[in-house]
Amino acid sequence: MEQHPWWQDAVIYQIYPRSYCDSNGDGVGDLPGILSKLDYLQALGVDAIWLSPVFRSPQDDNGYDISDYRDIDPLFGTMEDMDRLIDQAGRQGIRIIMDLVLNHSSDEHPWFREARKSRESPYHDFYIWKDRPEPPLRSGFGGSAWEWVPEVGQYYFHHFSRKQPDLNWDNPALRQELYAMIRAWADRGIGGFRLDVVDHLGKEVDRGVIADGPRLHERLREMSREAFQGRDLVTVGEAWTANTENAPLYSAPDGSELSMVFQFEHLTLDFRGGDKWDPRPIRLPELKAVLARWQRGLRGRGWNSLFWENHDVPRIVSRWGDDGEYRVPCAKMFAVLYFGLQGTPYIYQGQELGMTNAAYPIEDYRDIELLNAYRERRARGMGEEEVMRAIHAMGRDNARTPMQWQDAPGAGFTTGTPWLRINPNFHEINAESQIGDPDSVFACYQRLIRLRKTYPVFREGDFTLLLPEDEDIFAYTRETERERLLVVCNFHGRTIPCPAQLQRAGTPLIQNYPDAPAGLLRPYEARMYYSAAENKED
Repeated sequence: MEQHPWWQDAVIYQIYPRSYCDSNGDGVGDLPGILSKLDYLQALGVDAIWLSPVFRSPQDDNGYDISDYRDIDPLFGTMEDMDRLIDQAGRQGIRIIMDLVLNHSSDEHPWFREARKSRESPYHDFYIWKDRPEPPLRSGFGGSAWEWVPEVGQYYFHHFSRKQPDLNWDNPALRQELYAMIRAWADRGIGGFRLDVVDHLGKEVDRGVIADGPRLHERLREMSREAFQGRDLVTVGEAWTANTENAPLYSAPDGSELSMVFQFEHLTLDFRGGDKWDPRPIRLPELKAVLARWQRGLRGRGWNSLFWENHDVPRIVSRWGDDGEYRVPCAKMFAVLYFGLQGTPYIYQGQELGMTNAAYPIEDYRDIELLNAYRERRARGMGEEEVMRAIHAMGRDNARTPMQWQDAPGAGFTTGTPWLRINPNFHEINAESQIGDPDSVFACYQRLIRLRKTYPVFREGDFTLLLPEDEDIFAYTRETERERLLVVCNFHGRTIPCPAQLQRAGTPLIQNYPDAPAGLLRPYEARMYYSAAENKED
């Protein structure tokens, strides 16, 4: 039998540590809290946990500003806690994936503290400096991307917060420091790495090229040779500029770069004019075209990452579905739709419960990007109601509200005051109420995970999109010589006719209503059928 990497059959669960489980009552989630929930994750059936950064950090950007790559932030615990988590998770069949931020560090990293003291410092060239703020680039978080340092009479470049100076990947000494750090974590038992904004590592600031620079893939191949190859790791890069032309470079089957890449083409379809703060309704044919292009484009040439949510994007049932009357079937529909595709599915914490967006007043938010967007838009004269409507729809804190474990004080997340306000719907939406309930969103995800591990067609099947122009139905098949999978989803909250070609075609594997009338699809209805070679229908 042909061998394939473990991560092609895996389901990966993302944890935003400060919002997952607080073990000591300080209002912030931590590593011991995660350790206490391993039985829950094992019961769900996931194979790996991706932790958003837990490295030592001043927390200007919630850990994406690292001040020590070789230590754990006391906010989350200790190195001993990390070792215990790696060990115990491994005993329960779960690998730990760490989030590496290699594009920039914190301005409190010892490298930068030395770099800003003198142009002669050996660490000065670990960062990007200019005598003048040229070219006049803007930060992704608002304002100029250049910050003046009087001690050296130069400006440093920061694509994100001014407290996140960009690292100079043209410096081979810097690269070797980073590779040594990666090897040290792998030796500690880490199962893989998620690489933050990996498409920025080949930037050429002089030309104003930040993402997808000409030396990007050369850098990734070197990093793979120096730090990844020869180890049983999964590596996934966040690349907002990835497309079906360059993604096979990132995720080539020979392992020369990464295992896979996070691409966001499907999650930018509602960015009106490219602006996430001016969302528009999406048309289903557009979404189908994008996902189909990625399924076909990486077939045999790379590997897809499959996801609707992460720590940077809103909750999918609120964004494109219904977080009210039809929240449960809607959450299940989104699960069925993406679990049937080829690739590695990622579940973001709370997604398996159907957690939703939360609408707070501005003083209750904590995200630096969200707060900067609010200030900039108000300063430009936009009305309060208009600005808040966009923030409620698209703000990153929608995904960062604490995990809803119980209908109890603190939602079972903390006994203290939570760092970010808990969504008040935790009384109705929580893990305790769903575990053991065969009709819950949690049970739907459990079932889908088991199915992916049972039938090779999920990994190997060819993808065919059906009814590409239909405005309501997302349907497709996955086929091998031996197996056929048919997935049928009503993407909207109204009852519609079910075309004859989509009616019962094999054994029902999963559906989100208790029955399946042949001629209708009810609001957000989802069905998945399986047939083996001997009874496949033409």
